[in-house]
Amino acid sequence: MSTLTNEEKEIILSSIRDIPDFPKPGIIFKDITTLLSNPKALNTLMTHLEERYKEYDLDYIAGIDARGFIFGSILADRLGLGFVTIRKKGKLPYTTVAEKYSLEYGFDEVEVHIDAFANENNNGEDARVLLIDDLIATGGTATAAASLINKVGAVCVEACFVMELDFLNGKENIDAPVYSVLHID
Repeated sequence: MSTLTNEEKEIILSSIRDIPDFPKPGIIFKDITTLLSNPKALNTLMTHLEERYKEYDLDYIAGIDARGFIFGSILADRLGLGFVTIRKKGKLPYTTVAEKYSLEYGFDEVEVHIDAFANENNNGEDARVLLIDDLIATGGTATAAASLINKVGAVCVEACFVMELDFLNGKENIDAPVYSVLHID
């Protein structure tokens, strides 16, 4: 299993811009657009993830709307796997399965196509899926997304995040192992 060196971690971390007081006062937003526009940092990250997951015997990569789409589709291409989108409610055109999750003031929902993990090799049964997103904070979206994968007959083998805000304990409710490249205290 691939492990990042301290130098590689620094290449990735230093490419992520902090935006103070966004989206509201007191929040320091971690802006990954600068990681995406930095070829060395993006390649360092994606090479690490490719090395980590190449022996996992995965069938699919599933990315959470919207930044998970970026990392997930690159990784799926590198591993020669299919890519599945887990989207916000109302964005998918075919029959879907949905999962609600709590927000600070209310609820939201994510959806996946009912046949998202079906192919000629497995018909969706026991397809091995890696879930990926850029950040795990409170974990509501990721918990719902992992649940969706399992609801449609696949198995969420692991949930992967570029960054984890450790102080929020967001991974605690995810029903799958969690791997985060960077940890923010």
